Parts: sequence; C-alpha cells; structure tokens
Amino acid sequence: MSFLASRSLSSSKGFLSAGARAIAPASSRLFSQSAAAKNVNFGLSEDQQAYQDLARKFTRDNIIPVARHHDETMEYPWDVIKKAHSVGLLNTHVPEKYGGPGLGLMECSLITEELAYGCTGIQTAIEANGLAEAPLIVAGNDQQMSKYLGRMTEEPLVASYCVTEPGAGSDVANISTRAEKRGDKWVLNGTKMWITNGGHANWYFVLARTNPEERPHKALSGFIVDGDAPGVLRGKKEINMGQRCSDTRMITFEDVEVPEENLLGKPGDGFKIAMGAFDITRPLVASGAVGLAQRALYEATVYAKERKTMGKSIIDHQAVAFMLADMQMAVESSRNLVWKACWYKDQGKRNSFYASMAKCLASRAAVSNADQAVQIYGGLGFNSESAVEKLYRDAKIFELYEGTSQIQRLIISRQLADLYNA
Repeated sequence: MSFLASRSLSSSKGFLSAGARAIAPASSRLFSQSAAAKNVNFGLSEDQQAYQDLARKFTRDNIIPVARHHDETMEYPWDVIKKAHSVGLLNTHVPEKYGGPGLGLMECSLITEELAYGCTGIQTAIEANGLAEAPLIVAGNDQQMSKYLGRMTEEPLVASYCVTEPGAGSDVANISTRAEKRGDKWVLNGTKMWITNGGHANWYFVLARTNPEERPHKALSGFIVDGDAPGVLRGKKEINMGQRCSDTRMITFEDVEVPEENLLGKPGDGFKIAMGAFDITRPLVASGAVGLAQRALYEATVYAKERKTMGKSIIDHQAVAFMLADMQMAVESSRNLVWKACWYKDQGKRNSFYASMAKCLASRAAVSNADQAVQIYGGLGFNSESAVEKLYRDAKIFELYEGTSQIQRLIISRQLADLYNA
C-alpha cells in the first residue's frame, strides 16, 4: 500500500500542489485495530482516527486555500481560528470540566500534524493557545481554570505564553521582568520578546522574578495577566522569515497590577510550572514539524514524478530517489518519537526526556526535508511561486522556539549518566 496517494487539495499559482495524502500519517491505516497488539500497537483508536480525519478535512477546506494569502499579507488568520474553534480544534488541552474536549496528548498531536501540513504559520497561531493554557493545566486552581480556560472555550479567543525576553531566551533563569508585592496585588515591570499571539491575546501567562535573593530556579513566579490591564503595551508585529501570519511581538509591562488570585501556585513555583508546560507542548511543536516534513516530502515526490530529465522522471535517478528515501525515514522516525513522547505523558509518566528528543529530531526533519525539497525542485524551488519555498522559510523556527535544538540536547544529555549505570 502506498503511503503517498492523491487527494484533492486545490491551490493557486502553484504555491500548493493540487494533491495530498489520502492515507493517514504513519501507521494509522497501515495497522488494523483488530490486530490490537497485546504489546506495542501503532494503530489508532476510532476516536483518534475521527479527530485526525476532522483535522485533515479542516486543513483541506480552510487552511490550504488561504495559506498563500496569509503568507504574503502576513494577515493574522482570525477567520481560520474562529472556524477551528467552531469545530472543536482549538483549546484541545482544556479539560471537559471547563468546556474543552480534554483530549490526550496523542489526540492533540494528530490534530497538530494535520494543521501544520496545511500551514505552520496558521498552526502556530492555533497551537500557541495550548502553550499559554498549559501552565494553568499544570498548576492552576479551580477558580483560575474556570475563569481563564472557560472563557477560551466559550468564544474564539487567543492567549499568549510570555517568558522569552530580549536578553533571556534559552537562559530562562536570567529573566529580568520583576513582580513586587504591594498590598494585595503584584506589580509587574519588564519586557518580553517574540511573544506569539501577543498582539491579540485576551490574557498572558507571564514569568517574572519575585525574589532576587533566591537562587534562579526559585526566584521566579507565574502570573495570569489580563490583556486589557492598564500598563500592558503591545509592540509592533515583527516581520519574520517564515510563519509570517503568526503574530509575534514585544510585550512591555509598566506597573501592571495583578491581583493575588492570579498568581499560579506559590511564589517561586514559576520556573517549575513553565518547564512542566513544555512537557505538554514540546511534543506538539514536534508534531507541527512532522507535518511540515511530511508536506515537503509529498511535494518533492509529486514533482519528482512529473519532472523529466535525460529521458526519464527524476524520481528514477538514484540521486533524487535516495534524497526522497532519506526524507521518508526522517518523517517516520520523527513521528514515532513524537507518539512515544505523547504516550508517556498520557500514561501519567514524566516525558521530558522523550519530549526533548522528539522536538529535536522532528525539528531537524522539518528543516532537512524542506531543504531537500527545494533541492529537488531545482531553480523552481528558489522561486516564491513554487510549492516548497514557503516550507523552507517556515521550517527553521522549529529549531529555535520552545527551546532551541541545543537546549533539547542539553536536557537529553543530562539524563544519560543516570540512564546507563554500570
């Protein structure tokens, strides 16, 4: 059974090819549920298959037709976000108690990959909600989740995760934004940078320094800050190389008053909460990377079958065929590691180790596959009218946001000594 098969995905000006997958990612249709392996099983349940099919149809109908427009204009994809909300593809982490579907990480990863296959800029705008919501899911009390997660399910809103600063990216412990207790309120001052959905956020999760005398990982606290609070200043939309419709901005807090009830956990819990959120979101960033890698593979394969040189299709030239084979292996290996990271979390196990491996490997697959796709297209791949030029620009951020690939390797390597005891 061929994994790559045609399915109608129309587009204009060659920006997106006229075909896509008819067979589900990886093994979702390659392994029957009747096989329901007693041990390892790569099949999907009926519900998982339904979510994947829903996300695939949504992508075909609502994302792919407008991807070029949003890339060229950098217009925030509000229409797509509203439609995603209406069909239940937004806020998928939110527990049922607060109006969400309460999906497991595995189901969320299936949805994310499909959305990213259509456009990772739009997918990032959608998935950023999950990143902002994750700290509340990790450490929020009932009142906080009811108020802030509940409103996200009632209407199509977006929220932002405010951690990165101009001088503190990978070095989270070096955050300089501060929060001082004044009476029954906290007062925030500082600047955050590269904040996704920053210009449209209804509320922000903000990491700030509350005790400068404490060691770095105990000096930070997490807060929920309303987007319309006095003193919240939204900078200009940054113009990025790729994922151009995703809204990233500088957010400045000038004497912003935050009520005590908007402190997540206890003072000093912020770093632990922020890192705990990554156990939920890094596998999903990795899923987005897999979606882009899969798209690059599809576009390159279709083109290689159509393009002829020296009397035959270039897919029949070994140099090209081997590139495609490498791309296929990158997709499959990355997806399998993503699924393992999701499985660990869904089983209630700590998944940081696998989440970092999945994020690192899938990010490399996205960048490499996009690069190889451009190479296979040749000069046409370098042109903005091609199906792969946008993929090339969109891919690189996966190695940077939510922890660079170097940070993922650091996390992985620190666990090896204990993993391999003599």
